[in-house]
Amino acid sequence: MEAERLPKSAPQFDDHTTRIGPAAAESDPGSMREIAAAILRSAQRHWMLFWQYFAQYAKVQVGYRGDFLISLFTSFAATVFALGFVIVLFQKNQLRDWPFPEIIFLYGFSLIPYGIFNVVSLNLYDFGNNYIIEGKFDRVLLRPVSSLFQVLFETFRIESFQEVATGIFCMWWGTHRLHVAWPPAKIAMLVFYGICAAIIYVSIFLMLSTVSFWFEDRIGVHPPVWNVIAFGRYPLSIYSGYVRFVLCWIIPFGLASFYPSVRMLSRAVSPDYARFVPVVAAVFLTLAIFLWNFGTRHYSSTGS
Repeated sequence: MEAERLPKSAPQFDDHTTRIGPAAAESDPGSMREIAAAILRSAQRHWMLFWQYFAQYAKVQVGYRGDFLISLFTSFAATVFALGFVIVLFQKNQLRDWPFPEIIFLYGFSLIPYGIFNVVSLNLYDFGNNYIIEGKFDRVLLRPVSSLFQVLFETFRIESFQEVATGIFCMWWGTHRLHVAWPPAKIAMLVFYGICAAIIYVSIFLMLSTVSFWFEDRIGVHPPVWNVIAFGRYPLSIYSGYVRFVLCWIIPFGLASFYPSVRMLSRAVSPDYARFVPVVAAVFLTLAIFLWNFGTRHYSSTGS
């Protein structure tokens, strides 16, 4: 979206609000209400911008239906091929004490945050090349909107929604074979853990993207970590203790997908780290935003 399509100014606190310290704000309910109202206005503004970005990009994609359908078919074929590999590999050969329907369920849940991440990850994966080396980040910084918001939501990989749909279908099939019910509480759990896991995915690759502020490279450091995603789609109990530690606390793709899955299956595992998933999501997101802001403060323009 071009700059002129964006609002002309960012929301600002008035002078009275900005001069009030924490102690004064606590003793002045009116000031607290003003701050809360300003935060609400900012959230509403960014939510509207998000839908404007998405609608504009969707219109462009629909305008080239042939290209979009080919992209959708290619994306879906890749997902089906990977799923077919899992089916051929484990349908006749049980993975330790994990029956085939549970393997499909685990795989299906992993596709949900992965699909959400893929929808917004296009600019993260190409950030070093498109924004730093090509100089597009200068344009982003001139706009009265958060640079991170713009980079995440300027483009979308809409065809990746099929991964979310495929993941839901795999989970339904697995629970149907296992005779596991889906009460409203479990559906809410699915939504909650799916969002938390997607935040973990985005945060990890956002941190990797910030490396481009200091080391300009067209490929970046994403590819090796990208390949680690596949390890989180299988039961963590099949790995050694060192690999489990890495997949839970260093590159927590396993934590994001495995422990929510077993909780939804009502299967007991020890230790059960499902309660740490939202905590890890919040910590990684906070760290990613901090690194992004630190990188933007030390960004030097290309001068072109």
